[in-house]
Amino acid sequence: MDEVRADRRVPARVGLLALLYGSGGLFCLAGALRPVDPETPVALAGGLAVVGIGGAVVLLLRGGRLSAAGGHTALVVVSLLVAVLASRSVTAVGVVGLGPVLIAIGLYAAHFCSLPAARVHAGLAVGTTSVGAAVSLPSTAALPWVITAVSALLLTEAHARLNRDLRTDAATDPLTGLANRRAWEAEAGRTLARALRSEEPMTVVVLDLDDFKAVNDRDGHSAGDRLLQEVAGHWQARLRTADLLGRYGGDEFVLCLPATDAPGAQEVLERLAGGPIGWSAGTATARAGDSLATLLQRADAELYAGKRRRTTTRRDGGS
Repeated sequence: MDEVRADRRVPARVGLLALLYGSGGLFCLAGALRPVDPETPVALAGGLAVVGIGGAVVLLLRGGRLSAAGGHTALVVVSLLVAVLASRSVTAVGVVGLGPVLIAIGLYAAHFCSLPAARVHAGLAVGTTSVGAAVSLPSTAALPWVITAVSALLLTEAHARLNRDLRTDAATDPLTGLANRRAWEAEAGRTLARALRSEEPMTVVVLDLDDFKAVNDRDGHSAGDRLLQEVAGHWQARLRTADLLGRYGGDEFVLCLPATDAPGAQEVLERLAGGPIGWSAGTATARAGDSLATLLQRADAELYAGKRRRTTTRRDGGS
């Protein structure tokens, strides 16, 4: 039952967008029912109320099925509707009062979109609404509107930059600069889903440093940290742009190789050879029905099977 409830939850990006639509629709409805000026465009306000409330309902019904493109489109529509409302406003206060809506659009885009996309959305919202405001605003209200518009742009930029930096920090292993476990699993999972849909090969590699504990015990943890950084740099420099290397924990690393079959993965491992310390690797190439967990289990099993074989060989050779 808990899983069913979880499936029905509306993602935050959709829920907040629906809130933006719904609250805007309710404000327009209030304006249509209780106009503050005899010249208030009641029919337009009523129409926008229907669009806003209806849009909120549609978004909530779509829930997690709303695509990224659908989200961008919905946000663009909000900007255009605000511009229409600004062009038909009968008071300067009514136009400048749309400033919080612009800020809401900008902050939403800054939180849920990339930095370039957030800039586009904020610029579109401010630009189109400014054109609408120019139609209805008296010249004496130009300065307050400029202050409002610039504030919306600056707040969007600041929040988008902060959000980008926080997301980067949250996805990065602080010692090596590689993807951390959570970020690697998220991206590798998406890569696996694409590979299974397109029936392209994909291979996962688990890498484990040999005798790393001995380095820590002999030279100290600072030396061990430097060694991890050197290994990460050595490997990263020899990988393709599309390959994703991550630190899984301790001295264990993981590698996602898109569009790569088993022989191709061995070629990649040959390029990674050398470096400041020996290492072992296990690989697993995706098959129909695989999940990321099953891939990692197979790669891990191959890794430790190889370690056991080498241990047995050394023991037999020394006896």
